[in-house]
Amino acid sequence: MKNGILALSTFLLPVLSFAQNEMGLDQKIDRAFKPFSDFISSVIFFEVFEGAPFVIILLVCSALFFTLYFGFPNIRFFGKAVNVVRGKYDHLDHSVAGNDSLAVDGDIKDTIADESKEGEVTHFQALATAVSGTVGNGNIAGVALAIALGGPGATFWMVICGLLGMSSKFVECTLGVQYRDIGEDGTVYGGPMYYLSKGLKEKGFATLGKITAILFAVFCIGGSFGGGNAAQSNQATIVLKELMGWESSSAGAIIGFILAVLVGIIIIGGIKRIASVTEKIVPFMAVLYLVACLYIIFSNFSFVDDAFALIFQEAFNPQAIGVGGIIGVLLVGFKRAAFSNEAGAGSASIAHSAVKTKYSASEGLVALLEPFIDTVVICTMTALVIIIFNFGGGAGSIFQYGGDGSGSVMIDGVAYEGAGITSQAFAAYIPYSNVFLTIAVVLFAVSTMISWSYYGLQSWKFLFGRGRNADLAYKLIFLGFVVIGAAASMDSIWAFSDAMIFAMVFPNMVGLFFLFPIVKKELSRYFGAIKAAKTADSN
Repeated sequence: MKNGILALSTFLLPVLSFAQNEMGLDQKIDRAFKPFSDFISSVIFFEVFEGAPFVIILLVCSALFFTLYFGFPNIRFFGKAVNVVRGKYDHLDHSVAGNDSLAVDGDIKDTIADESKEGEVTHFQALATAVSGTVGNGNIAGVALAIALGGPGATFWMVICGLLGMSSKFVECTLGVQYRDIGEDGTVYGGPMYYLSKGLKEKGFATLGKITAILFAVFCIGGSFGGGNAAQSNQATIVLKELMGWESSSAGAIIGFILAVLVGIIIIGGIKRIASVTEKIVPFMAVLYLVACLYIIFSNFSFVDDAFALIFQEAFNPQAIGVGGIIGVLLVGFKRAAFSNEAGAGSASIAHSAVKTKYSASEGLVALLEPFIDTVVICTMTALVIIIFNFGGGAGSIFQYGGDGSGSVMIDGVAYEGAGITSQAFAAYIPYSNVFLTIAVVLFAVSTMISWSYYGLQSWKFLFGRGRNADLAYKLIFLGFVVIGAAASMDSIWAFSDAMIFAMVFPNMVGLFFLFPIVKKELSRYFGAIKAAKTADSN
């Protein structure tokens, strides 16, 4: 514990002192980071034709294929998934590992928020853990960014992507449980790294499996530094600076340092109490956020039909300046939805792999609820709040959709971006909501960073071994990106974050397309067990 905190301080204090230079650390970090961010983004988002990156086409077409192949599991199995989560079939789900004291992180226990006392998790706990990694600033800031760039129509394509993504999530999380690894000390390891290496080896493609597993691990580590970390601290910093009225050129770096210390105490220091408190507060804040959204929506109920009409109209006939027509708004919506729910990226299967079950398909069913909760429900509510706000109470638009094309819009002569736009929408209807939303954004950011530190750590272990020193090295780098995210500009951070999240899609899809018949087999096995249990009960 003491050694971890000392290492954290040694790593971050020079960064803070550097912030006193005349240019300010925020500008220095952004200037250094932007070229790297732009390069990574250009590589990952190479275009098949103008405005259509191959990775987006791959993601959407794959989700559509799985939806058709499994006969619309996002609709047909929705009720079954809810029943699995609420424990209706728990009598079928017993661990086959033969060990009731599995630890999710065997090297430094009790430092990640999703570790249970026994180390294994129920279906509900696995869903809650994975949702905590997706529900957050992608819903608050990402939706605002989508609407600012692509207009209301982006909401429609976000929902479509979320519905299709339910099928991808079902496939990847079933495979995550199917091919998970149980270490000699009883530690559970899972995720695309393992179903790529083990599953493709079964199919006779051991070399391909090893290469794609390594690639995924590298990209997942990058994703943990980007979307799961830097993008979160970036949005937390935006709302904190706005609330406090801070304009210092080094304010972002200072806020990032404070966030890094807070996250570092949790993921390095073994402070179980802090992690457990965060675990309780974040779901509470999520419920409060939804209640606040519903209050605004129902308070302006007469505008709801207009908002939906605008969403549908703009989806096929976008008016946002610079959006690039229907393809442009579609891509903006798909991009933000995929970033928010991560369906097809494979990250959530790392968390779902630790579930206590002997039927891998049961957890796949649970997982398909994630994109529905994250994108179809929460993202839609945020979008409605922002669109209703922009109606201006019937007096005309408050800001121009599309803005200057950077994701920033002008409200009352002031430029706002991301979570700042959502904050302005809330403030128009709920007194002191800026304080509430700031707290929510910060807590969501910390929760997501904790979850993603686990995803990245598992990938790091896959590449560099399962030792304590390797763990510490990863966590120190992870905390450095907390500061970078807080200091760099929003467009640089989101470009890097998008690139890292979407890069995971390439190796992950290799595994999904080689192994999806296994998923169908496991689904039949699970449904057969349910049917047999019902027959036995009736007799």
